[in-house]
Amino acid sequence: MFSLILHGRRSVELQKWRNLRVTVSILQNAFAFTTKSFSSAIAKDVSPKGTTFTVSYLVESLGLTKKIAESISKKVSFEDKVNPDSVLNLLRSNGFKDSQISRIIRAYPRLLVIDAEKSLRPKLQFLQSRGASSSEFTEIVSNVPTILGKKGEKSISLYYDFVKDIMEDGKSLCHSWPEGKKGNKIRNISVLRELGVPQRLLFPLVISNYQPVCGKEKFEETLKKVVDMGFDPAKSTFVEALHKWPFFLKFSEKKIILMFETLKKCGLMEEEVISVLKTRPQCIRASEQKILDSIETFLNLGFSRDEFKIMVKRYPQCTAYTAETVRKKFEVLVKKMNWPLEDVVLIPAVLGYSLEKRIVPRTNVIKALMSKGLIGSENPPISSVLVCTDQEFLKRYVMKHDKLVPKLMAIFTRVRVSK
Repeated sequence: MFSLILHGRRSVELQKWRNLRVTVSILQNAFAFTTKSFSSAIAKDVSPKGTTFTVSYLVESLGLTKKIAESISKKVSFEDKVNPDSVLNLLRSNGFKDSQISRIIRAYPRLLVIDAEKSLRPKLQFLQSRGASSSEFTEIVSNVPTILGKKGEKSISLYYDFVKDIMEDGKSLCHSWPEGKKGNKIRNISVLRELGVPQRLLFPLVISNYQPVCGKEKFEETLKKVVDMGFDPAKSTFVEALHKWPFFLKFSEKKIILMFETLKKCGLMEEEVISVLKTRPQCIRASEQKILDSIETFLNLGFSRDEFKIMVKRYPQCTAYTAETVRKKFEVLVKKMNWPLEDVVLIPAVLGYSLEKRIVPRTNVIKALMSKGLIGSENPPISSVLVCTDQEFLKRYVMKHDKLVPKLMAIFTRVRVSK
């Protein structure tokens, strides 16, 4: 990864580093691609009543899970079903299947509050007049529903026709591209399609405003580097690299070399530094002093250099925490609960858990149970207490003690309520 970050700056300097002929797969794995909805829905301040109704409506009317419905309710909310019903009925009357409607609402929840008759119906009628079959029409809108949020027939038809062409395998995308950002975007996506980027990765880019997609010179520069490095266009990491590469270009070669050497001061070998950067490429942002301070903090708390090295390899984020944060969590985990240092070394991610919301409430419950002799005199494993959801923790340590449930729940929630 180190050599890839420096790619295009001064290749001669790479000869200084032994074993740094890093393969593309290292950088590819460093980018944890997460498909995001590019919905233009706007989060709003909504009343609890509206949020509750919205969640119930989405679960009952669309069959969405409660978790997905709650996520959507943060973007759009309504207190009655009049308009949402009108929207859903209009979509069904235009040939959309329930599975397609569900996909549309998840990607573009704001559609539920658009006026069905004055805004949505005219757009659907216009799109149907573009010549696609009924099945093509519903599939195009389902893939990129934010087309329905575009204003003006010219803009709507431009994106609609472009998505239609993308879906027709083997068809050349010979558009008369408009000037400006829209033209750049369509041209750039056309290039990606020709390179073999699949439809599922192209559709979100159609309505993305991310600069490497909309720009011209920067897109060409970034694309060339990504292609030269051998990323596979058929994989999500190819698109993610287009997003991430400009981030690395912001850093000087001196900064990159300094970070590499600083991580080696943690006791890591060159290949281990590469592994850390693969896990958390954001490490490059950290200052040398912050990492050196982190080393000192852990050593002062009793961790050995070898143990710190293991922690960094397993959980690179631990180097980003302040000395105060680490010490406070150390006080609870090691001194109060008597978990050995080795337990923290094995599962350093526990240092990333919230002290107030997870560590203190749960350890207080465990202490209460131990004082009553209900779980023996020894601590349960740190993983059993902290590395689980609240629901699992309560089931494991609270709900089985019938008479003590109210008291244990009070202990569990006291810190949270007081914050």
